[in-house]
Amino acid sequence: MSAEKLLTDISRLVDEVVSLEELKNLLHSGKKLTIKYGVDCTAPFLHLGHAVNLWVMRRFQDEGHKVVFLIGNFTSRIGDPTGRSQTRKVLTPEEIEKSATEFIKQVSSVLITDDPNVFEIRRNAEWYDSMNLGDFLNLCSMTTHSKLISREMFKNRIKDGLDIHIHELLYPILQGYDSVMLDSDMTVVGSDQLFNEMMGRSFQKHFGQTPQVVMTTKITKGLWGEEKQSKSIGNFVALNDTSKDKFGKIMHLADDRIIDWMKVYTDIPLEEISNIEDKMKSGMMNPKDAKIILAHAVVEKYHGTEVADMEKKAFEDTFSKKIFPSDAKIVSIEAQEIGIVDLLTMCDSNVSKSEFRRLIKQKAVQLDGKKVVDESKTLVLTKGEYKLKVGKRRFFRIIVD
Repeated sequence: MSAEKLLTDISRLVDEVVSLEELKNLLHSGKKLTIKYGVDCTAPFLHLGHAVNLWVMRRFQDEGHKVVFLIGNFTSRIGDPTGRSQTRKVLTPEEIEKSATEFIKQVSSVLITDDPNVFEIRRNAEWYDSMNLGDFLNLCSMTTHSKLISREMFKNRIKDGLDIHIHELLYPILQGYDSVMLDSDMTVVGSDQLFNEMMGRSFQKHFGQTPQVVMTTKITKGLWGEEKQSKSIGNFVALNDTSKDKFGKIMHLADDRIIDWMKVYTDIPLEEISNIEDKMKSGMMNPKDAKIILAHAVVEKYHGTEVADMEKKAFEDTFSKKIFPSDAKIVSIEAQEIGIVDLLTMCDSNVSKSEFRRLIKQKAVQLDGKKVVDESKTLVLTKGEYKLKVGKRRFFRIIVD
């Protein structure tokens, strides 16, 4: 398959390439590329936004190029300060290895991880644990203080009068040198990592290597709000979400980002996406119907067509035809008098009582089709089955013995 076809396939996902001409030359050379994928195992959590990088790399794997999954088991002890106003918590080796295992499990939903010809695992402690002080100081001499503090988050800290610890300032040097040790031809990263990977290009030149191509990918806003997908905000669709949760979450996507999500997170042809956009603008298509198409396409990409069809039918049955889902979680309890908040907690212990009280006040809790509006209500549950709905997407069958 031609280099042009590969570049066309990934173009809808790519934001910037340093440089495109270098990448074209590499592809036309016929060389099997080494693609660096570095992770600091500080939080083994990947969402659809992270997966854009993975899908780009998967496309290269399909052409026989190798992704080197670089576990930053040395640099994770420092932690990249990107986007943070405070120093990160130092991780133990055990925490790092546990996170690395979870990372590999999650990326396996996209990358080919069982073929050593296209996937390899490395750890940067291989070279940093044995590096002597003289070699490290020599490495530091290849850059300058002014260059390091030109990184955006460092400039922001200086502006705000916040400390920058020396180990944080040195982090880009360590990440950059990783590229030298892997002799990487390319790396695919978020725009927040561009500074570090450009440092890698600089070091590779110093060591007589061909500088790696640095590719950044497109970033979209989360399900709601103005921020990108974030675990702390909750506006994300995780790779390890169930097919049902993926479908349900996407149905809550803000209308103004449906088209961007289609372009970046699905394989829907761009011509078809353009047609959907025109129909929504003209009022010929309801945004809800467009979101169903989007949710189906995302679930299909990760779980297959059969599962996507099933989730679409389940959603339409539940929310359009008002059919109580047959796969609702079953909660068995003994006949008793019980407060509504306590019952809700038995159904989902991961949700706080205060959150359940908030949902009751919002009239978002129904028992057997009737809204529960009193958070202090005591229920008399006799033998039988009760249907409990919490919010828009949580359903429980209460079996009372």
